[in-house]
Amino acid sequence: MTDWHKDVIHPAGVRTLAGLFRERVRRTPDACAYMSFERDAKAWSGVTWSEVAREVVRWQAALRRDGLEAGDRVGIALRNSREWVYFDQAALGLGLVVVPCYTDDRPDNVAYILKDAGVKLLLLADPGAWRRLAPFVTEQHPELKRILLLGRGRGPSEELSADARVSPVSEWLSTEAGEFPERQGDPDSLASIVYTSGTTGRPKGVMLSHGNMLSIAHAAASIVHIYREDVLLSFLPLSHTLERTGGYYLPMMTGATVAYARSIPQLAEDLQTVRPTLLIAVPRIFERVYGRIYQQLHKQSRLARWMFETAVDIGWQRFEHQQGRAAWHPKLLAWPMLERLVAAKITDKLGGRLRIAVSGGAALGTPVARLFIGLGLTLLQGYGMTETSPVISVNRPHENDPASVGPPLPGVEVRIGADQELLVKSPGAMLGYWKDPEATAAVIDEQGWLHTGDQARIDEKGRIHITGRIKDILVLSNGEKVPPGDMEGTITLDALVDQAMVIGEGHPFLSAILVLSPEAWPAFAREQGVDPDDTASLEDPRVSSAVLARVSAQLKDFPGYAKIRRAILELEPWSADNGLLTPTLKVKRSQVMDHYAVGVERIYAEGPTAPARRRVA
Repeated sequence: MTDWHKDVIHPAGVRTLAGLFRERVRRTPDACAYMSFERDAKAWSGVTWSEVAREVVRWQAALRRDGLEAGDRVGIALRNSREWVYFDQAALGLGLVVVPCYTDDRPDNVAYILKDAGVKLLLLADPGAWRRLAPFVTEQHPELKRILLLGRGRGPSEELSADARVSPVSEWLSTEAGEFPERQGDPDSLASIVYTSGTTGRPKGVMLSHGNMLSIAHAAASIVHIYREDVLLSFLPLSHTLERTGGYYLPMMTGATVAYARSIPQLAEDLQTVRPTLLIAVPRIFERVYGRIYQQLHKQSRLARWMFETAVDIGWQRFEHQQGRAAWHPKLLAWPMLERLVAAKITDKLGGRLRIAVSGGAALGTPVARLFIGLGLTLLQGYGMTETSPVISVNRPHENDPASVGPPLPGVEVRIGADQELLVKSPGAMLGYWKDPEATAAVIDEQGWLHTGDQARIDEKGRIHITGRIKDILVLSNGEKVPPGDMEGTITLDALVDQAMVIGEGHPFLSAILVLSPEAWPAFAREQGVDPDDTASLEDPRVSSAVLARVSAQLKDFPGYAKIRRAILELEPWSADNGLLTPTLKVKRSQVMDHYAVGVERIYAEGPTAPARRRVA
């Protein structure tokens, strides 16, 4: 490995994100910057930093030709790609403000963001993306002067000429060659407006400065060392601030290579082809792998299951010993054999070179962390929010407690306020909400503490433990306060349940709305003696009893309050398209409650042991 301290670029020397890019190009012009799969060639190819720089110059010249001025907002709704970087760096280098949008967000939501931010230019993937968005971009969007389409798509391209604002990138791009303008930017100037997921109401625009994101990337680099030889497989959308700071600016700061995954369905194949050393993911990715592992285990012999559980158990004890929390034990002598026979078969499917994996964006269940860590993977859970660019805390490789989200990053202060709320002061704390001073004042108090809305405790070693979301705490009619998040995460560790939401606010008992796995449902239904193709099977008492029994088994280690008495069963998944999930896969609790209002009213009218009805267990 190269000298880490020598390669890392310090924010003070570059001031802005565009300055960071220029310095990386200067330091390692011939090193591989980005890799992606070329569909025509059916092979992976890479580009060097100097090649990236030449493209950025072309994009920058085209943006300048459009008359855009520093402070103007430009939008991007594109899958992770080199072009995302070209556009972002070209815009930042001109002092423009980048507004990222999710490609799978609802078009009406994207249109709202474009109007609220006053976006003047928008980059989309192809005519299909514009076709979906166009009906919502009306005369109410007078600021939007140009829509750029990266690809022409496979269908007819008449729509390219139907609107004078629409241009193919290939025709818009400049053919000019040149050097970067040496623009001395202000680290405190606005770099991006990132709209929150909006689990309640319309999303708010989080204003992040160049210094915000640079400071967090550097703080993260100081505790999780990344080298020029590292390869990060990028698949979380770059519109997600975790991927943008951790999977884009951080590798640029350290000189690592980023490979862009083709898609989530092809992720398993890309892992084995790219063989990354670094990975950033949300818990749902690890949970799905966890579920598939145990699905496969059920088909194995008793000996194979025993070998696997033994490998995880001894691997976990080895981890605890390495962390200084457990004494050495003779059974650890079996680890080399178990690693070769069991653990390596799993880690090889992740590419065989994975040095560090980071989980963020939501809580990672301890059983999931225990499995991967027990198999020898360095899995670090972190915590943050868009408003803090986004990382607040993360576990360290040498001091890793997966039950916590780790201590705060260097330079970040935390304390516990009223209602056990976690308060934060951070160099990554946002400038405020775009055009919303009242919302800003509600989140950042007069002393400068940012109120996270999460309940937490801080242990004797300074590690943060998130205990619940203040707004999501359920208060039962007997006064019992129930944090549903951990329960929901644990329920979905069962391969039968894809999505779960625990309910019971103001009622005498807890229930759950459960979306069953389309893969696991047919076999489960046949085991209960019902027809999996008949949705009325969800009413069958045999199904309801079996589902609730499995839920109870999952929650067996929870306190006494964690008893699910009734459930609403569903086969249609919640998604951003149907308005029940945010683009970052967070459940819109109030919308889910509205969607199932009739069923919820029915189960609480009937009581905890009523007979099953349609879609109600």
